This record gives sequence, C-alpha cells and structure tokens, in this order.
Amino acid sequence: MAAGGGGPAVSPMATPSWAVRIRGADGEIAGAGILLTPQWVLTCAHVVDRTADVMTAEFVGAAGHGVPAVPARLERDAYVPETLDADGDPSGDVALLRLERPRPVGETVRLHRLSAPNREVRMYGFPYEHNGGIWFRATAVGVCGRDGQVQLIPASPGELASPGCSGAGVADSDTGEVIGMVLSGQEDRHGNRFSFMSPVETIVRHLPRLDLVTTGPSAVDPQLRSTADDILPELLDRPFAQRLAAWLRDDGSQVKISVVRHGDAAREATLRRAITLADRELRTPVSVDRASLDPPGTVPSAGGHDLAVYAEGRTSAGIAERIAERLGLPHPEEAPLDRIRAARAVLNLVVVGVDEAVDPLGVLDLLDVLRADGSRLLLVLRTAGDCHRRARERLLTGPERARRARLVERLKEITGPLAEDLRERLAAVAPQGMRPLDSDLVAAHAALADLLRAAGAADQDGEGHGEAAPGPGPDLARYERLADRVGGRLTAGVAALDRLRDRRDELAGRLRSYQVMHQHSLRGEEDPAVDGLYLRAHTLLRARPCDVRAAEAAVDAYTRRVDGHTGATGPAARDGYGARDGYGARDGHGARDGHGARDGHGDGDGYGSGDGRGVRDEHGGEDGRGAGDGHGAREVHGAQDRHGRGDDGRGARDGYGAQDGHEDGYGSGAAYGPRDGYAARDGDGPRDGYAARDGDGPRDGYGARDGYGARDGYGGGDAS
Repeated sequence: MAAGGGGPAVSPMATPSWAVRIRGADGEIAGAGILLTPQWVLTCAHVVDRTADVMTAEFVGAAGHGVPAVPARLERDAYVPETLDADGDPSGDVALLRLERPRPVGETVRLHRLSAPNREVRMYGFPYEHNGGIWFRATAVGVCGRDGQVQLIPASPGELASPGCSGAGVADSDTGEVIGMVLSGQEDRHGNRFSFMSPVETIVRHLPRLDLVTTGPSAVDPQLRSTADDILPELLDRPFAQRLAAWLRDDGSQVKISVVRHGDAAREATLRRAITLADRELRTPVSVDRASLDPPGTVPSAGGHDLAVYAEGRTSAGIAERIAERLGLPHPEEAPLDRIRAARAVLNLVVVGVDEAVDPLGVLDLLDVLRADGSRLLLVLRTAGDCHRRARERLLTGPERARRARLVERLKEITGPLAEDLRERLAAVAPQGMRPLDSDLVAAHAALADLLRAAGAADQDGEGHGEAAPGPGPDLARYERLADRVGGRLTAGVAALDRLRDRRDELAGRLRSYQVMHQHSLRGEEDPAVDGLYLRAHTLLRARPCDVRAAEAAVDAYTRRVDGHTGATGPAARDGYGARDGYGARDGHGARDGHGARDGHGDGDGYGSGDGRGVRDEHGGEDGRGAGDGHGAREVHGAQDRHGRGDDGRGARDGYGAQDGHEDGYGSGAAYGPRDGYAARDGDGPRDGYAARDGDGPRDGYGARDGYGARDGYGGGDAS
C-alpha cells in the first residue's frame, strides 16, 4: 500500500500507483482519481458523466510496462454534485466509482487528516499536453467558503492545475500522505492563477463511508463535540456565540481568552456548538440553517480551526504531542515541543480547560511558542484566577503592549526623521508627479497620539502592569497597515526627490562646463542672447525649491544654443580651427593664403595674405609663428587628432586637446584644452586665458604689447 496505507514509502519522483486517469465514454480524458480500495476510485462529481453507463479507469502507475484499463461505474449513493449557496460559495463535488475488476491492494492509498494551512503539496494530474501524468506543486494557503475548501497557490505559473487534473490526489510534500483532492483550477480577470482542493475532512463529511479508509485523529477531541442536548434554543448564549464565530472567521485578533465555568450550561453548549460547526468533518447539513439555533452572526465557516484540544487532566507534553501529530511533524523520538518550535508551524488552535491541565504553566509555555510563530489561539479557562491572569499577561496584554510599543516607535520614526528627510528634500527640489503626503503624515500623527493615549490609560488602569483599560483599545492591525502604507510612501517620496536632486546637480555641472566652453569660443566677445539663456538656467537651478523640469528645459535651450554657436561661428569645427566661417579650411589656419574665410578671423585683413601665417602645410613661415618649434605639426594644429603643437607649442597632451583629442573643436566636453586652459609647460595662456608670461596675449585677449591684438581685436601696435 502506498504512503498513508502503512506500506513502504514511494519515491516522490515516481508515478504514484494510486493515481488514476479517467476517460469518458467518448474516450477523452475526463479527469483524475484516487484508488482508495481495490474497487473504489475517488474523483470529482463533475468528472463523472452520469449519462454514461461505463467509464474507464486507467492505472498509469501500475507495475510493468502496460497501463491497465478497467471499466468503472458510478456508485449511485456516493455522488455529491457541486452546489452553490446564496453567496455563491461552492460545496460538494465528490463521487465514488466502482471498478468492475479489483486492483492489487498494494496500489491503494488511504486518506489522511492533516492540518493543511501553509503546507507544500503536490498533485498528479493528466492535462492534455501530458496525458501520461505530471506532478504539479503548490502551497495550501487557507480556507475558502463555507465548505472548508482550501486554496492552492501554484509553485510556478505553469503549474496551475488544468483540465485533466480534477479529482487528482493532493499529497503532502513532507509526509507523502494524501490530504485532499483537486477540485478545479482557475484564472481570474486580473491574471491571478490558483486551484482549490477539498481536504480529507470535507470529503469524509460528504461521503461518510470513506472514514473506513481514512487515517489520522479527528481535529476535535470528543469532549468538545456537540451533543443532542445542545440543540435546545435556551442553551444558546447568543452574544458569546457571535464572539466565538467572529474569532473563528478571523476577526483580526490573534489571541482570545474566555472563561466558561463548570455548570454554566448555556456557555458550555454554545462553546461546543461553535467548535463543532467550525470543523469540516463534524459540521453537517442538519447542523446549520436552523432558524431557532442559528441567529445571524453565530455560525462560523467550516475550517475555522485546525485543532480543538480538551486540556483537563493532560500534561503540556501530551498536548504538544497532539498538536505535533495534527501538524504531521516527523521524528517522534524528539520532544514534541522541540519539533513544534523547529517547524515554526502555524495553525488555528482551540484549547479548553487550560487551568485544569496537569501543569498549566507548561501549557502556557507551549502556547507562547505557538503565538510567537503566528498561530491564532482561542483559550478557555474555568475560573478567573491566577492562571487566567498569567495567561492574559503572557499571551494577550504583554505581547499587545510590546506590539503597541513597536508600533509607537515605528510611527515616531515616520513622523520624525523620515518626515524631516522629506521636508529637507522638498525644500531643495519641487516634487514632480508625486502625490501630496500631507494627509498621510496627519494620519500617522493621529495614530501615534491615539496609541500614546491608550498606553497611558492602560498604565493608569493597571497600576503600571499594563492591564487593558475597559472598552475596545486601538486597532493595532489597522495602525500597522497605516504605518506600512505611510512609511512606504514617504520612503518612496524621499527616493524620488533624491533622484530629482541628483538630476539638478548634474544639470548644474553641465551648465558650468558649457559656460566655460562658450566663453572660450567667444574670445572675449559678448552674446546677450546666449547670456540670457544662461542666466535663466542658472536662476532656475539656484531657486529653492528647484523646478528640475523647468531647469532642465532651460539648460537644454542654453546648451543647444552654445552647440549651434560654436558649430557656426566659433573656433570649434570638425577638422581645424574653423570650417565655413571658422579659422581655416583644409589644412591650415587660413584658406589658401589666409586664415579667414567669409566672416572668419581674416579676409582682406585676416591672419595672412601673401605673407600671412599659413603656408600650405605649415602654420609659420620665415616670420610666422613657428618653424622647428612653431605651431605646425604635420598639417594641422596638432598631432593626428589632437590640437597639441609639440613640446613648446600651444599644447600637446595637455594643450588644446584632451587626452584623446578634440574631435569636434578646440576643447573637450567643457573647455578648449586640458583641465584649466590652453597652456602646457610654456603654453599660450594661464588658467582661463590664452596668454602666458611670453604668450600671445593678456587674460582675455589675444594680444599683449606685441601680441595679436587688443582685448577683442586682432591688431596691436605691430600685430598681424
């Protein structure tokens, strides 16, 4: 017998012997099934064609190379079709097929009761693309609807249970036990993909005969099940029933502690009723929808708890073993509490009679471990004595006080340093496309004030012991969600403003570099239009807060104008000092025999005429700028693609050009030449001018006493 049936373990990679492929009368794959006995196959009701006399069950995991096919018929009294209640919640959808010829008992598997939440599971189905069968992996995440169905989240998008998987067995990945059956796979309108399974307890409730092939203890101890006497209307404590149902429907509270004294028949009956109705297997159609016993808000959903334990006369170790068994935790040689702590398992647990256990404090230790890992606890004590006070402090008020303190610190961080970071950024740059956060900060301040008032009231009421004040306290879960939301928005806002601030700094650097380049290209001339563009960009960048989008547009306008100016009238052209109206033409400072072109540096009165500066291939002649150590290199101002003139020229490596040349003009990204100016060791100028000690001119002109010219002219006393 396979896993769950007491036989040897089967490899998780193998095709399970209990997996059945079901074909309809037309020969098409209708779905999957689970071989529970040599003659019973469990499947979904919607897989069965009730109009067909015979279907076919195929055993793909049978020993040997073939796939045995056996005719199968529906068990007429074991068919529960899917129905929908008034809210659209589904119920049922289970059926049994009887085989005409029995299969070996070793191929069968038993169902197993196991707490399902957060378990890693696998299912073996037969989608049309893989009609030999394929494993699908998923995680069981929680209860859906009133039938106790469990939602399955596929491990990957391609592992959503598809047609051909309905009726497949769902096996727990840790234990190999079959803990449910696949019902359907769906994709909603948002593209979310998920599946559902019917857990074993729900299957057994719909088909009670399957209790014979089901292992694992019930989720509810016998002492906590409803009796025939509990149905009397006078035994329903309606307010208590509503509070219990709210917790079992997950009202947001993690721990609930109640006192139900012996002899209080109404509260005892109401407690048993709630526990029974919340169990998938014990809840029956006749136990709900009774007008006299089921007032609004008093009926919990099936699956509201995973385990209900009666603690009277039991040890904490015995209770821990009961919990470990329900969770399917292996290694029984280890202490159950150690197994529970290591597994960090989460479940909805009801414990009745905590103060009547053999060692109540040990039970509180166990429950505190579960609480810390996220389990939800409903605790019932018989008296409001010392154990009750300890339970409240340890499991309810103490953790709530610590939770509230953490939340207060979080809100202080949000309304303090994080808000200050935001204000600092908003003072520097104007937000763009970011929603205002003022209302979020107001809500955070209000939540903080509410929590601080509640803490003060609790301390005053409990004389410093943190006992809860009368009436409902702050909704910590709501304030935690608020803190997450506001904290996330503020953090994202600060990050967005930081990006804008970085962009502002980049634009400022770009503007400075273009200004330097433009000033050099003008040779001291003025250009009011370009200067106006620069001033506008400069003003916008220095404004606080800075409108980065407007500043970016202004910087772009300025840099485009500078690029156009230097390309059209300035010294920076592609191959030489100038092009159409630049310094020169093909190989020199000038055209054929002069420096200038139409409106360049020289025409009739340009740099050179017959005896000008430029020879055909050199910059200098007899009385020119240079010969051996003059301006000329091969044919242009610099070597290959640099403006450097040699050791003593206007620049070499750190002269006119940057390390890898000017490519398009005099300078690199920001200026004519190297880091600070034209000059090399004995170059033409200082940091921001052309002239050096014996160079061509003063700070912002070509000429000096005997240089090229005056401040903005080419000529001097004997200049060229």
